[in-house]
Amino acid sequence: MYGGAIATIKTLMAEFKRSAHSDYHEIRRDFTHKIIFVLDFLIAGDILKSIVTPTHEELIFLGAIVGIRSILGYFLGKELNEFDKK
Repeated sequence: MYGGAIATIKTLMAEFKRSAHSDYHEIRRDFTHKIIFVLDFLIAGDILKSIVTPTHEELIFLGAIVGIRSILGYFLGKELNEFDKK
């Protein structure tokens, strides 16, 4: 929520200024960094929760969630590298 709020505020400020120097790529890159950081914490939290209550359903759910979040993190990181090259 923090990253989304900051990105929204920066975007609104850039819109109100309407300057040629408004860098939306910078805002998007910072927001992507925050999303990747949160995804890592969510994966760790799910792993810890499954260690406490290791049922078959929890382990299957953990595998699916970790897989989805890992794929999201990978593609967001790939997009972030493309922004850094620009």
